[in-house]
This record gives sequence, structure tokens and C-alpha cells, in this order.
Amino acid sequence: MTGLPRRPGPTVRTRVEEHVGDEVRRHEDRLATEEPLEVRLTWPGAPARRVWVTMRTPGHDFELAAGWVRHEGLLGAGTGLAGVAYCTDADLTREQEFNVVTVALDSAPAREPGHRHEGLSAGSSACGVCGADSVADALSVTAAEPWAGPLPAPDVVRRLPDLVREAQRVFDRTGGVHAAALARADGELLVVREDIGRHNAVDKVTGARLLAGEPVAEACLVVSGRAGFELVQKAVSAGVGSLVAVGAPTSLSARLAAERGLALWGFVRGQRAVRYC
Repeated sequence: MTGLPRRPGPTVRTRVEEHVGDEVRRHEDRLATEEPLEVRLTWPGAPARRVWVTMRTPGHDFELAAGWVRHEGLLGAGTGLAGVAYCTDADLTREQEFNVVTVALDSAPAREPGHRHEGLSAGSSACGVCGADSVADALSVTAAEPWAGPLPAPDVVRRLPDLVREAQRVFDRTGGVHAAALARADGELLVVREDIGRHNAVDKVTGARLLAGEPVAEACLVVSGRAGFELVQKAVSAGVGSLVAVGAPTSLSARLAAERGLALWGFVRGQRAVRYC
């Protein structure tokens, strides 16, 4: 039967251009799928309301939602799960299909659930409206002017992670932090920051430039981990020209990078660098 929504899988195929030394190979590769998941909570006498939005790899969505509810302390003495289900409102767009999950409790939660994304709260408790607002907002990006300057060449891209690693003083001592750096097209590092969260490290890089009165846009942002959607969001928002990651990108990060004209590199280690867009 055609026309039914297709549940996203954990991986997607993509075409890449792989640079190994002076050799260039074009072939198919796979990306870990990244999609937003909205979790809503309801119980007898209470309309469903959104309590959490996160980026995740599809699969075991009900377990993820139920585990989150448990870990948040919403289950307790006399409060149990009545059910977990996908929202199937007809108004959901393709982006929201299988990306909205409702957790039903058999009685009021053990504590007030609050709201992790107050800015995304909808004016209606209808499933479609709720899902449309939250998932669309999770995918939205405030973009700066596209970078119009030069971009680092493949040989420069391959050098960047090692240059950043040499500047990781906290990692030398702890081995437990991520790094982010802003670099010019020739590989000159402008600022390097470390943090236990890769997203925090990127924020620190941009903040350092802002507080110093320097432009936050530059040829390249380098990150020590994978290139998830949130990091591409930050790169696009800052107006950088390229993102270089030691780890893998995801389907959603590659899509956003392509849409916004951001050069995206992954698996940059030693003599290898894979350009996705």
C-alpha cells in the first residue's frame, strides 16, 4: 500500500567524495540518521502537553520516551505507564511523522513535569498543532550571511584536527573534554576552547570572538567529535564557511549544511578527510 508515512531508519545512504593523500574517490557511504523527537505527556483529566524535544537516531522511540519519564522522576508510588504511542494527527507534515510520541500515565505524575522548551509551547493541545510547532522549531535555523571568503583546501582540512589537538591543554590533563576552534582558510587557529560538552565548546568559541569585538564568521569551525545537527546549526548561525569534524556527520546535519551552503567535512584523521557537501 502506497502513500503511508515511512518510519525513519537508523541510517541513510549518501554519496561522498573521499580524499586520501592526493587520491580522490567518490563512493556511497552511510550516515547515522538524526531526527527530532517530541515527547508529550498526558494523564486522566489532563490534555497532552509537550515536555521534551530532543535530537535522536530513530529506533526504540517508545523506550527512549518511557525511560526519560522515569529518569525525570515523573513515575512514583501509585503512578504508572498507561501507554506510549506515536501521534498520527492528519495535519502532521512529513518532518513530523513518527517524530512525536505521547506517554500516557495512569494517574497524575509524581511531580510537576514542567517544560524543557517553554519557547516552543503551543497555543493548542491538539496533536498536530503541538507536533507541527515543536518539530518545525527544532529544525529551524537562524542563519547569518553566507561566508563569501576562501575555504580551506583538503590538505589544510586534514591538518586542522592535529593543530587543535596540540592546543588542548585541558584534554592533556584530563582526557575528558571536547574542543572547538575557529580557523582561517590557511589553517591559522584564531581561538580554541574546550568543554566537556562539544556544544558548549562551540558556544565558547563564538562567545570569545564576540567579547573580543572580533567577527564570529570565519572560514572554518573545527570540532573534536561528530558533526551533529546542533553543531551545524551553530556554524550556520555564526556564518562560518565550513565545519571540520573528527567524527561522522548525521543525515540531518548533512542536509542542513547542503541547504545553507556550509562545506561539511567528517572523519578528518591523519591523511583522510571525507567531504559530504
